[in-house]
Amino acid sequence: MKIDNYNFAGKKAIVRVDFNVPLDENGHVTDDTRIRGALPTLKKILADGGSLIIMSHMGKPKGKVNPKMSLGQIKDVVAQALGAEVQFAPDCAKAADQAAALQPGQVLLLENLRFYPEEEGKPVGIDKADPAYDEAKKAMKVAQKEFAKTLASYADVYVNDAFGTAHRKHASTAVIADFFQPEDKMLGYLMEKEVQAVDNILSDIKRPFTAIMGGSKVSTKIGIIENLMDKVDNLILCGGMTYTFAKAMGGNVGDSICETDKLDLALDIMKKAKEKGVNLVLGVDCVAGNAFKNDCDTQICSVQEIPEGWEGMDAGPKSRELFKNAILPAKTILWNGPAGVFEFDNFTAGSRAIADAVVEATKNGAFSLVGGGDSVACVNKFGLADEVSYVSTGGGALLEAIEGKILPGIAAIKG
Repeated sequence: MKIDNYNFAGKKAIVRVDFNVPLDENGHVTDDTRIRGALPTLKKILADGGSLIIMSHMGKPKGKVNPKMSLGQIKDVVAQALGAEVQFAPDCAKAADQAAALQPGQVLLLENLRFYPEEEGKPVGIDKADPAYDEAKKAMKVAQKEFAKTLASYADVYVNDAFGTAHRKHASTAVIADFFQPEDKMLGYLMEKEVQAVDNILSDIKRPFTAIMGGSKVSTKIGIIENLMDKVDNLILCGGMTYTFAKAMGGNVGDSICETDKLDLALDIMKKAKEKGVNLVLGVDCVAGNAFKNDCDTQICSVQEIPEGWEGMDAGPKSRELFKNAILPAKTILWNGPAGVFEFDNFTAGSRAIADAVVEATKNGAFSLVGGGDSVACVNKFGLADEVSYVSTGGGALLEAIEGKILPGIAAIKG
């Protein structure tokens, strides 16, 4: 069922959102992007004349109640964003009476789902090496199903609008869907947009297709790199992984971040790219610093000739030009991971050059998807989020989808 075609009048809808928003030391929300992202779904339900039960996790309380991660802290921010009063259930598993009393147009926010270990479905306080672990795991799976059944009992219809947790088989993201008929469970608007964006990247490819993978380690991106190798025309590998490739090719990388145990893997990636006819674009020069801080001394040098005591902190001018030349003609672009230590203002030039080229290509008709925490922070820092086709809130879920993995939160609804 599509949310647009569903009439929520007189129905109670339980909606899984991702309100894992950053808070300051006083419990005030510092960035409400995720709350705003869920508004179209939540407002549709209320506008139809439905009542709304909102559930989310916050942080990693590991199955224990932690007041610093209470969703009670964000109740007023959610109410203000929705333009409606929000009631609060201080225990998500004991909210049946409050849910039953809800009238059309009323809203109930449940306490942090992860205060219960049953949400994640992992045994707590027992080591995997313990002989009793397997039995504890089985017992927890039964408990997880019961927890999901309790949550489901509050409502007539289930909506999943939390793409950021779609890769987790949790009680509220996947198991709960079993307790609703196919016509009474659906993806929210945000989830639909995320799924469509991933589909544009993986299935509906307009060529040339350029993927930009940044970040510090080759090892964390290898699944994505291998899956993209069969799809892309150009693959830019930048950021900290540059120096693992430079070292693999016999270069000196000074004190740069480098996975010395992944040199063979780097050479293997280069070989595969050649075999598959993929244009692999690696940085050739860098802005090196003599300390890991914003105001260190800097010099531009070849990535193969970084002096001892210096480390690569950003892509150099020649590298930026190579990246730009691979991005500008593209009609499909995926960007995950910055080109340098963009958090330091003196080392943003590489990431900025990528962002500017992605924006220019988008203006020329490319579909551009930016995803993963650091890339999103990057485009937000540069004020360019509105100038690319889509900025994914997904993080880990996006990366697993691009790796070609089935996401439990989507499979639970779509089958």
